[in-house]
Amino acid sequence: MTTAITFAATFFAALLGDVFWTLYFMEVEARRAHRAALWSSMIIGLGAFTIVNYIEDHRMFIASLLGAYIGTYITVKYKPHTDEGKTS
Repeated sequence: MTTAITFAATFFAALLGDVFWTLYFMEVEARRAHRAALWSSMIIGLGAFTIVNYIEDHRMFIASLLGAYIGTYITVKYKPHTDEGKTS
C-alpha cells in the first residue's frame, strides 16, 4: 500500500473506531448489552488495524488522531438525543 492509501485507511479506521466507541458508551448507558457488545467487538478490530499501521509508520499516528477527533465529534453532534425514561 502506498503511504497516502495507508494514511487514508488509518484515518477512516480511527474515525469509525471513535464513532463505535461513542455508540458503545451510549448503548452501555442505555443498558443494551447486545448492542454494546457488538460495538465493542468492532472497536477491537478497528483498533488493531490502526495500531499496526502507526507502529509500522509513526506518521500514521497523525491519521489516527485526526480520525479519532472527527469520529467522536460527528457522532456526538449528529446522533439524535433521546431522554428515554427521564422526567422533567
